[in-house]
Amino acid sequence: MKAVYIEAHGDRDVLIYGDRPEPDVLPTEVKIKVRAAALNRLDLYTREGGRGLSREFPPPLILGGDCAGDVVELGQNVTGVRVGDRVVVNPLIDGNLLGGTSPSAPSAPQFMGTAIDGSYAEYVSVPAVNVHVLTDNVTYEQAAAVPTTYLPVWNMMVRRAQLKPWETVLVLSASAGVGSAAVQVAKQVVGARVIATTSTPEKVKQALLLGADEVINYNETDITESVKSLTNGQGVDLLVDHVGADFFKAAFGSLKQGGRYTICGATTGLRTELHLGLLFSKQIEIYGGFMGTNQDMKEIVSMLNKGVINPVIHKVFPLEEARLAHEEMESTNFFGKLLLKP
Repeated sequence: MKAVYIEAHGDRDVLIYGDRPEPDVLPTEVKIKVRAAALNRLDLYTREGGRGLSREFPPPLILGGDCAGDVVELGQNVTGVRVGDRVVVNPLIDGNLLGGTSPSAPSAPQFMGTAIDGSYAEYVSVPAVNVHVLTDNVTYEQAAAVPTTYLPVWNMMVRRAQLKPWETVLVLSASAGVGSAAVQVAKQVVGARVIATTSTPEKVKQALLLGADEVINYNETDITESVKSLTNGQGVDLLVDHVGADFFKAAFGSLKQGGRYTICGATTGLRTELHLGLLFSKQIEIYGGFMGTNQDMKEIVSMLNKGVINPVIHKVFPLEEARLAHEEMESTNFFGKLLLKP
């Protein structure tokens, strides 16, 4: 089968488009013909070998986690899934997590495209519990854009921090996959007031169209002061952060008394300073999230199938143009998700 893989860490030039063996199907697995695969920052970090993701070669590694496609083969012990089903894959392969229990369960998860071969390929084989059936109204591209962006948002914002319809949420960087997912879930699923941040006038317009009530261009105005102005000096009830160090101080200062800070990524840096006095005097709660449970995924796919959420797709590249897709992601000049189509 055709796939995009790496045989060493490095820049975009280490991406190889070529032939790899089709995956076998274990008794509890299904084989999927991949129709769309989504890019994530994790793909870049894995390719580069940074952030603790360095590995030894050989064997080669096929990149990519999120994908959607058609079930073409079943393992002998599989029930509840049929050949021909259109499905989206939860890329976190972990028995405890996928059973719906706490992400702190002792079994170590394996992330597709990082620890094991992933979705930049014509076929993948995954445990049957990792697939979720799609209705015909959902495109493969929409479905592939869901898992790694909507799962942490649902985990932190809906299940754990329990955002309410009468509350206000601040979403950092609404143009990114997690940011656009957070805007949609907060507005379309919960019904909360949404303040978002982004970097250009065009992205401001797109964030408003996505459902944000107000949008702050952080290159033109101060985030903390803008939030205070928009909330009559109170601040927001909940904050969704997936960008990390560069925006931490401004974001933390935007929370009201008793606010909740949720974070699932740190694309701008992993280290920052936390004012402990403000943490306890303002009674701030902090939630860290990495992906979510399989029950979270079921609820998200239910919202997707009903048309309540509609992932934003910026551009779809042919699989053989993975280098161009990585270049676009590195440029950050996009709104929504980038995808590959085998």
